[in-house]
Amino acid sequence: MKNFRKIIFWIHLILGVVSGISIFVMCVTGALLAFQSNILDYAESNMRYVDSQNRQRLSVNEILGKVAEAKPDAKASGITINADPNSSATIALGRDGNFFVNPYTGEILGDGAKGWRSFFRFNEDLHRWLAMSGDGRAVGKAINDACNFAFFFLAVTGIYIWFPRKLQWSHFKPVLWFKRGLGGKARDFNWHNTIGFWTSTVLIILTLTGIVMSYQWANGLVYKLTGNELPTQNQPTPPQGQQNQSTAIPENLNQIWQKAEGRGSWKSINLRLPITNDSMIFTIDEGIYANKFGRSTLTIDAKSGEIAKWESYGEQNSGRQLRSWIRFTHTGESFGFIGQFIAFLACVGGAFLVFTHYERVACDNLLGLNFGSE
Repeated sequence: MKNFRKIIFWIHLILGVVSGISIFVMCVTGALLAFQSNILDYAESNMRYVDSQNRQRLSVNEILGKVAEAKPDAKASGITINADPNSSATIALGRDGNFFVNPYTGEILGDGAKGWRSFFRFNEDLHRWLAMSGDGRAVGKAINDACNFAFFFLAVTGIYIWFPRKLQWSHFKPVLWFKRGLGGKARDFNWHNTIGFWTSTVLIILTLTGIVMSYQWANGLVYKLTGNELPTQNQPTPPQGQQNQSTAIPENLNQIWQKAEGRGSWKSINLRLPITNDSMIFTIDEGIYANKFGRSTLTIDAKSGEIAKWESYGEQNSGRQLRSWIRFTHTGESFGFIGQFIAFLACVGGAFLVFTHYERVACDNLLGLNFGSE
């Protein structure tokens, strides 16, 4: 067991050195992104909310028409209407942001807090693919994905290395909290052990959910373990020559939208744009599930206006439901502000783990010339 522990220790040490820089970047950017939704909601509150004054909303066709007049070059990827009468309508522009529209007048209220959105987009690019562009993006993504996998291994093996050999309180107590008056290697050792103990469980969850989102085999494993088949893509690209004709907004959109509203209770309804085939796909937040990010999908035939398919979140298989939980557990948002705060602290802790790891290795290598010791 002693030899096995030593092997694990050296793998842990070397892997931490090799992947540390990328892990540090992911931890710092993860901490900066932890409260992205909260900050944007505050920064854009003057655009996201309006005074309804008991007025009648414009129809969806009228809202889209007003946007087309004001922003003829805008390439909308979706429109979202909220049940809250004081909420703006949102026109999504993909990675280019959003337009917020007054649903009672059609006035464009703004395109978001550009400074904050640029800040978060840069950090997200760093977090996902080291902010590389073009062909380099795939390389950056591969590096970060591999280092996230390494971080998962480091978090798991860190618990094993941390765990005292004797199950006595006197052996646990020294590595459970910070000690005062330490410096150099002793401080780094204490910080690394203490931070690792308090953050390891959360870091395992964050890295494991990241692995599922990074690798297709891991994503497929979620469905295999739950006994479900991997879902296929919903909306194929239309043949060339049919795109211009099929992307037009149907004249009966208002009637079709009313059918989406008529499915029952809802907090928000999103329509995917442009309409690239004969089907219209709505994503509906019914607001009735424990998973606040659980969404139901309604597919309607654009020509006949008949419902082609209804996929309630509550009736989705366990694989799809679990996959939805995984996506927002990675950011902590599945558990509200408390979950985000815990994820933030874990990311800050992860950055300190890298810092203390490098400092300890540097001290051992430069002063002791033995490149680490257990």
